[in-house]
Amino acid sequence: MPLQATVFSRLLQHVPWTAFERAVATHNADKGCRTLDARSHLAALMVGQLIEAHGLRDIEAVLAMHASALRRRGIEPACRSTLSDANAARSPVPFEALITALLGKLSPTKARYARKDLRLVDSTLVRPGAAAADWAQFQKGCVAAKVHVVYDPKNAVPTFFELTSANTNDITVAKAMMPLAAGATYIFDLGYYDFGFWADLDAHGCRFVTRVKKNTPLTLVRKISRAGDGIVSDRIVRLPQRLASRRTNPFAKPGRAIKLAIEGGRHITLFTNDLTSPATTIAELYKTRWQIELFFRWIKQNLRIRRFHGRSYNAVRLQIAAAIIVYLILKLAHRDAKTRKTPAIFFASLRSALFHRLDLDSVVQRIERRTPKPNLANMPQLALAL
Repeated sequence: MPLQATVFSRLLQHVPWTAFERAVATHNADKGCRTLDARSHLAALMVGQLIEAHGLRDIEAVLAMHASALRRRGIEPACRSTLSDANAARSPVPFEALITALLGKLSPTKARYARKDLRLVDSTLVRPGAAAADWAQFQKGCVAAKVHVVYDPKNAVPTFFELTSANTNDITVAKAMMPLAAGATYIFDLGYYDFGFWADLDAHGCRFVTRVKKNTPLTLVRKISRAGDGIVSDRIVRLPQRLASRRTNPFAKPGRAIKLAIEGGRHITLFTNDLTSPATTIAELYKTRWQIELFFRWIKQNLRIRRFHGRSYNAVRLQIAAAIIVYLILKLAHRDAKTRKTPAIFFASLRSALFHRLDLDSVVQRIERRTPKPNLANMPQLALAL
């Protein structure tokens, strides 16, 4: 009788191995890591995320315990020192290319961006430990790094991430590294307060919604009649023409300033290049920014990006990439399982049965407490004695 695949093996079936191996070959990612190939390294990093490993020793122990099952998938277990060397030496580029391939599987029919597509931009702090002080600098006596993320709330997935020292300004990453999706709507907070960045978004045909600082002088062009609860004022305005050091403001077009009343009797002013949508729609768009905060909270609570297995920039970047890969694979598995349970409950169930020989339908039946219907045609019939 053939052996049934483990839950972990079924999760690995969602990995587009062809795209991953192509990226490994293109970037020569196995150079210097001859004792641990990229496939086995990826599996080890995924196990570290799925078992809530406290260190490389935990990963080593689990890999050794299930060595025979892993070898049937072409995965070789590795000891702690081998994993440590690979984390320090192997390029994270193939792992990040795998993220792009998984995003394609989550939304394969999306050929181009449309104005209804939203992109939330923000960053979160992670603390890789005192040994990372040579690259992860923050405040005096505090070592921290920053993960910059572009998030798609429609599919609930991150589409871009970058790791930097915590003292790197958010707008520096946005202007230098972040790819712009033509036609999409970008929503961000005051960390991206840069008129040049706003002008780049506008030039790419993107809408944006952000906040404007209280001390920014705005020139009134015309007023728009207020409509909707919480809307204090709605105006077409121009930003200041000149900036510091006598520089010309690159965003010379008229914009829109919408003043909102929020809880506690306070007010905030939103700024957007969308001059036509209702003010209530703009306000609702800005409220979606909270979804990226929920994503940060979910991934920190359920995956391993609070405690790192290495302190080098390369090791931290690999672990964050592995966390996003596991997150996307769980999204794929949750979608295919068609369960009514939340992704968090589904994930907890898979984690508890990671190396059990179960199919995902059985996992769903158990967490939903569904009893499979008996097949009456195959049930033995009782013969009555005469």
